[in-house]
Amino acid sequence: MTQIYNFSAGPAVLPKEVLQQAQAEMLDWHGSGMSVMEMSHRGKEYMGIQAEAEADLRELMGIPANYKVLFLQGGASSQFTAIPMNLLRGKKSADYINTGEWSKKAISEAKRYCEVNVAATSADRNFSYAPAQDQWKLNPDAAYVHYTSNETIGGVEIFWTPDTGSVPLVADMSSHILSRPIDVSKYGLIYAGAQKNIGPAGLAIVVVREDLIGETIPGTPTMFDYKVQADNESMYNTPPTYAIYVSGLVFKLLKAKGGLTAMEQVNIRKAGMLYDYLDSTGFYNCPTAKENRSRMNIPFTLKDEALDDAFLKGAKDRGLLQLKGHRSVGGMRASIYNAMPEEGVRVLVEYMKEFEKNNA
Repeated sequence: MTQIYNFSAGPAVLPKEVLQQAQAEMLDWHGSGMSVMEMSHRGKEYMGIQAEAEADLRELMGIPANYKVLFLQGGASSQFTAIPMNLLRGKKSADYINTGEWSKKAISEAKRYCEVNVAATSADRNFSYAPAQDQWKLNPDAAYVHYTSNETIGGVEIFWTPDTGSVPLVADMSSHILSRPIDVSKYGLIYAGAQKNIGPAGLAIVVVREDLIGETIPGTPTMFDYKVQADNESMYNTPPTYAIYVSGLVFKLLKAKGGLTAMEQVNIRKAGMLYDYLDSTGFYNCPTAKENRSRMNIPFTLKDEALDDAFLKGAKDRGLLQLKGHRSVGGMRASIYNAMPEEGVRVLVEYMKEFEKNNA
């Protein structure tokens, strides 16, 4: 069978070691006689799994003690709503940075609950870059400042941490979380959908500073109240237990591989391999500004879009899957999350060179 390399933007590739362990434990987790899927979320077996997952995530990210870690349902998109509900805290407006499709969705949802000041946008160049902070027009009275630190669709990543003074900084890190170290203490809230760089779809992770919770807007659903979730250790209702279990296996694997500093070096090599080739040829083009090129999501186009279908067919024949770009931008996109092996990127570049040679 042809070796498969899955470049999907999400749900995305998971580490083979994790899938093999989950397979081995599917019918009987550690002699319990149960699959994790069957366990009571109130039982000691499952509660131990979740507690370990949280402890390992705290260690990996260096999460301070005064931050809560929440394992929630509804994906990152639910947090577009939950964030203003929890973080407005009596204020009327929030600042948002618009760098692409996911920023736009977050802005649209926030407008239901408050005035939104779009403090900076890269719409003028089709969201192919991130505005430098000296271009941001922040409101010092804003409840918080929200930005998307990696835009999955446009392949734009912000590698620096914005300085927002005393205004809490909020980041959607869905598509690059755990790919490199970050200083959690500089953020009021970090959130991420799991299905890109952590685990199965259905789980969202929220890391929130304790002083920012407990003052929701009137009418906030109980399920969206961060304090209720924190007080109940993410078990106000049945959490997405299997997704949390698999994510916990990923956390342990990352620790075993040297943590996020080691992971960053691997990701730099992988992304560099593909970007170096893209920069060496006129047959392909990467539209993203070099200083904002994502290490996780790499969009590119062929000089002749009439060749797109042939490129994708040839890629599929070689086991290179899910390379078609998002429908809103077209072209191609290679998502090379933590779980994508370096060999997968090498095989992709070799195929791209071969396709160029045959079609130039």
